[in-house]
Amino acid sequence: MWLILAYFLIVNRFLGDKRPIAVRPAPSNKLSDIERQAILDACNEPRFASLPPSQIVPTLLDEGIYHASESSFYRVLRQHNQLKPRGRAKAKNPRKPPGTFIATKPCQVFCWDITYLPSTVRGQFYYLYMIEDVYSRKIVGFEVYDREAGDLAAKLLERTLLNEKAIGTGVVLHSDNGAPMKSQTLRMKAYELGVLTSYSRPRVSNDNPFAEALFRTVKYVPSFPEHGFDSLDNARVWVNGFVGWYNAEHKHSGLNFVTPNERHTLKDGDILARRESVLVMAKQVNPARWNGRAVRNCSPVEPTALNPVRLSRRVIPTEVLVA
Repeated sequence: MWLILAYFLIVNRFLGDKRPIAVRPAPSNKLSDIERQAILDACNEPRFASLPPSQIVPTLLDEGIYHASESSFYRVLRQHNQLKPRGRAKAKNPRKPPGTFIATKPCQVFCWDITYLPSTVRGQFYYLYMIEDVYSRKIVGFEVYDREAGDLAAKLLERTLLNEKAIGTGVVLHSDNGAPMKSQTLRMKAYELGVLTSYSRPRVSNDNPFAEALFRTVKYVPSFPEHGFDSLDNARVWVNGFVGWYNAEHKHSGLNFVTPNERHTLKDGDILARRESVLVMAKQVNPARWNGRAVRNCSPVEPTALNPVRLSRRVIPTEVLVA
C-alpha cells in the first residue's frame, strides 16, 4: 500500500495537477465566431448606436431575426469592451407598482406634469407640459410654454380629450400638488369635461411615478441638447420630434418592449405573439442553446396600476377598477 501512495506522491510532485489547464470540449450551445460577429454587427448599426440589448433584441425579433438571447448580447458586448451606457442615462432602481387605480384599457387613467427645459440663457427656462396615458404610456397631450399656468393646462387637457375622444368618459387625471395642477381654472375645466382629478399625497415624492419616469426619458435621450434651447420655437420642434419617436419607435421596457402606440391601439398582443413564434422556431433549430429553458416571456403586460389618494368626485366602478 505504501508503494502505491509513494507512486502517486511522486507523480503529483513532478507532473502537478493538470485539471486547471486541461483541454475541455466546447459546449454544444456555444456561440460560434460567426454568430458573435453578427451580434456585434447588429449592435453597432447606426440605428442601434444608443440602444441597449433590451431594445435591440425585440426590434430584431419584430423583423423576424434572431441571433441570440438578450443575455448573450450583453455577454458578447462585455467581452469586447462595448458594454457601457448607451445614451446618457444611468442604471435605474426597480420601483414597486402603486396599487389604487388600475387601468385596463386606454383612456381610463391619465397622469400629467410640468418640467423645466433649459434655455441657452442662464436662469431662463421653458416649460414642458405632458399628459400620459397610464395604460399604454403613450404621450396623448403635450405643449411647451414660456410659463406655468392653470389656464394653459386647461387648454391642453381639453385638446387632449378631444383628440382621444374621451370627453365625459370619466377619465382619472393624476398629478402632483403644484400650483397649476390645483388651480381653480384647471379644476373647473376638468369638471366640465367629466374628468376625475386626483393628486399625490402630501410629502410623498413618488406618487406620480409614470410622469417622473417619462421626464427622465426626455432628459436622458441622446438627442437632448445639454446646453439648452436657444428659442421657444426650437424647444417645441425638438419636443415634437421626441414625442413622435417615443410613441412610435421607443420599445418601452414597462410594456414588454412594444411601443406606446402599439399598446394604445391594442396591437401589442399580436406583436408579442409573432415574437414568440420567431423564438420558438429558433429554439427548434438549436434546442441546445436554451438548455431546457423556455423562450423569453412574450406575454402582454398586466393592467397598469396607479397610486393617487383622493378624487374630486366618486369613481364609477365600470370605468376604473379600484384595488
